[in-house]
Amino acid sequence: MSIATPLAGITVLDFGQVYNGPYCGFLLAQAGARVIKVESPKGETLRGRSKKGPYSFPFTLLNNGKESITLNIKSVEGQRLLKELVSHVDVLVENFSPGTLAGYGLGSDVLRQINPRLIYAASTGYGGTGPNSDYLGMDITLQAMTGIMSVTGEEGGPPMKAGAAFCDFLGGVHLYSGIASALYQREQTGVGAVLDISMQDCVFPTLNTQLGNFFQEGKQGPRTGNRHSGLAVAPYNIYAAKDGYVAMICLRESHWRKLCDAMGQPKLAQDERFGDRSARAKNMEELDELVESWTLTLSKAEIFAIALDHGMICAPVQNLDDVVNDIHLHERGTLSWSDEGAEQAALSFHTPLRFQGQTPPKLTGVPNLGENTASVLGQFLQLTPEQVEQLRQDEAL
Repeated sequence: MSIATPLAGITVLDFGQVYNGPYCGFLLAQAGARVIKVESPKGETLRGRSKKGPYSFPFTLLNNGKESITLNIKSVEGQRLLKELVSHVDVLVENFSPGTLAGYGLGSDVLRQINPRLIYAASTGYGGTGPNSDYLGMDITLQAMTGIMSVTGEEGGPPMKAGAAFCDFLGGVHLYSGIASALYQREQTGVGAVLDISMQDCVFPTLNTQLGNFFQEGKQGPRTGNRHSGLAVAPYNIYAAKDGYVAMICLRESHWRKLCDAMGQPKLAQDERFGDRSARAKNMEELDELVESWTLTLSKAEIFAIALDHGMICAPVQNLDDVVNDIHLHERGTLSWSDEGAEQAALSFHTPLRFQGQTPPKLTGVPNLGENTASVLGQFLQLTPEQVEQLRQDEAL
């Protein structure tokens, strides 16, 4: 007997832009919700960032499996249509600049008067309250404001941003979890909720190690590159191999002994320079040189195989070509090759949320701009195709 997906029967209006909101919408869709992407008549910003093919890869990854309608919320008629639509949905997701929808008379207070069961879920850079609530936020500025840049990079060098847009995606994950919690609460109370997700709030816990060092030492330490942020653990670094790099960490004494055995130098485990964690940290430079003199004689694959055989914590540093072809990700069903026809070689990403005994909804492809406008407005508002076309001519859609 098949088990229904967790959010089957839930309908979502997804006003998400770029990464944060759309990733939340993607997770909702993959959990079984019907997600209707609401775009301006010109389309969402990310839709057009493609040098070849109809859609960019980022847009494809985050919007596969959704429907698309157009709605001009700047027009009086578009605002009226949204007010009618919210009567028929469970969740509205948005990550506009602070106060955007409210500025058009479409804030959470107005929409929840129309539909008290509505879960209005908003994510912004700094949240809806506090002195910074009106600040505009993008991933790079959030990495600056949250302190991430101050702890990233090499000692003596400038602050550096992380390569991945993790602030946006952390915001999206928290937005999703908030919606899931609010849906459960609604089952108990019968009323919806307003979610206020701040990307800055979401990022703060990721600094846990650095904050621990900060409060222990009474000041912020130097940036440490690929080494342990408190310079308290060694080996803990990226080491060069014949054909690239490997990441390695020896957190416990047993890990260090296993590495010594793997290198064919078991007596190093008793060397007073490296005899315990404190000694290894003190002699970190010498130790890193010693480890790298071994890794340089081998390929990444050889080092990884030896590490697995000895029970070490190690991984090859993969590039993007390695990642998109990673056998493990494909075997788990996280990635798959398909014929969707975006700019990339048709790589599809599936939800990381796995429920035993349940199969996530099949990815149905990326909708064309406004592809489902007529059917959605017909279903919910009983508008005829002719009426929808007139609304389009009136620039309400």
